[in-house]
Amino acid sequence: MHAYNRLPSSGNNSPTSPPASPLSRSPRYRHRGSKSARPPPPKTLAQRLAWIVLSVLLKRQGIFLFAPLLYIAGMLFYMGTVSFDVVPVIKHRPTPGSVYRSPQLYAKVRPEMDSDNSSADAISTIWKHSYKSGQWKPCINKSSEGLPESNGYIFVEANGGLNQQRTSASLICNAVAVAGYLNATLVIPNFHFHSIWRDPSKFGDIYDEEFFLKTLENDVRIVKTVPGYLMERFDHNMSNVHNFRIKAWSSVLYYRDTVLPKLLEEKIIRISPFANRLSFDAPPAVQRLRCLANYQALRFSNPILTLSETLVARMKEHSANNSGKYISVHLRFEEDMVAFSCCVYDGGEQEKLDMDAARERGWKGKFTKPGRVIRPGAIRLNGKCPLTPLEVGLMLRGMGFDRSTSIYLASGRIYDSERYMAPLLEMFPLLQTKETLASAEELAPYQNYSSRMAAIDYTVCLHSEVFVTTQGGNFPHFLLGHRRYLYGGHSRTIRPDKRKLAILFDNPNIGWKSFKRQMLSMRAHSDSKGIALKRPNDSIYSFPCPDCMCKANKTEDSRSTSVT
Repeated sequence: MHAYNRLPSSGNNSPTSPPASPLSRSPRYRHRGSKSARPPPPKTLAQRLAWIVLSVLLKRQGIFLFAPLLYIAGMLFYMGTVSFDVVPVIKHRPTPGSVYRSPQLYAKVRPEMDSDNSSADAISTIWKHSYKSGQWKPCINKSSEGLPESNGYIFVEANGGLNQQRTSASLICNAVAVAGYLNATLVIPNFHFHSIWRDPSKFGDIYDEEFFLKTLENDVRIVKTVPGYLMERFDHNMSNVHNFRIKAWSSVLYYRDTVLPKLLEEKIIRISPFANRLSFDAPPAVQRLRCLANYQALRFSNPILTLSETLVARMKEHSANNSGKYISVHLRFEEDMVAFSCCVYDGGEQEKLDMDAARERGWKGKFTKPGRVIRPGAIRLNGKCPLTPLEVGLMLRGMGFDRSTSIYLASGRIYDSERYMAPLLEMFPLLQTKETLASAEELAPYQNYSSRMAAIDYTVCLHSEVFVTTQGGNFPHFLLGHRRYLYGGHSRTIRPDKRKLAILFDNPNIGWKSFKRQMLSMRAHSDSKGIALKRPNDSIYSFPCPDCMCKANKTEDSRSTSVT
């Protein structure tokens, strides 16, 4: 019995019949004359053309290798013949930070900002960690003993204006500390004319020279000039005196082991330049001299001090609605500052021309070196772009200061001031500058001297209830420490997170409440940092506690020691 065949049968084939020959199934051996196997002939012209193409392809199968190219060519042909009006276009948003969007943000939040009355009297309630009177107090002891015989004279030179002379470089105070440590006689520092600051002021034009000498007389020998008999050895030419090229942030041990032997041999040495040539981490004896020079011996000359105190009194008069309290803002949006930052704002082609000219004028060739790539968007997101007046106004309004707040603006000549200052004046109509507080006659003696003008700004900022720094640098860093020294260890300074600000300003869709919440958090962070103490590598010029100050219930005796 045969097994059941599950394959269908055809014709007379029996289950045991052999399979058909492969040749009989091949297309080549099909009966060509069979009409039933031939497809119906094409009727239209399009069908005939398609039939011809298909026949050629079937006969020449290798042409399928070019099918992808034919497909792409067909798609390109199709896209070129169809209107793009019906195809959606995807617009890519510019990279974050590459576009200055603050004006759009201001336009969006202004109505709600102007109607917000929830932050009245912010200037009186700003500090949660308000300093307690006597929490910290100055405790810099002066020496009452005589000085041993001098080991020789030290002559230092400095470049730049007030910023370079008294803050980051801390030239004067460091020079006092080094001279005291080496038991040397310090020659009053010589300030060089600088191509950018363009200020020929000497030490006595900016500081009270006699007060400086008197305050330090028992701690460090200081003279105005080198004795003539000593200069005869060098033909009265200071360039013939041995000059030390000292590495930045050198320790006092370097001065003891390397500089002192040459001083004892020559009796006079020169250190040029003397910017940042002493480390911040130094023994207590050296720190005491720094504190003494910085916070007690250095005060501005009488003409500068008199005018500055007058402007402070006028600011308090303008702030009567806030019990005489005002805030000060150090704004760095001068043309050279904007140019050096390489940031792009919304001034268009004219701004580009101005910035290119300023860079070439101030830093010839520095920004056009082959291979140098400048990415303004990355610079802004990294928090390196100077804040515009508009951005400062938005930040302060978000922090709770309203239109009734009096502001003192410390700055040079604002770039394109008529346009950029307009929104800040809209937000804070009580804003003042030294030019608006003082008459032209009062400012005339200082008008062409950048260091003296900076000294006036410095004093008015020093006595404000709140100080706001927008760009960093020497001027605000020194003020930060000086305000800690005056206000019991609390800086009462707002230092914004510019990286965070860049992200917020880049988002015109953010609401006022959300923006304000971020600003209040930033203000609280500045407050908590305002009582920070000095760490080993911090500067006493920004952090006077505990090297220059001590707790109110403690007395610390800092006695100097010197190399004899």
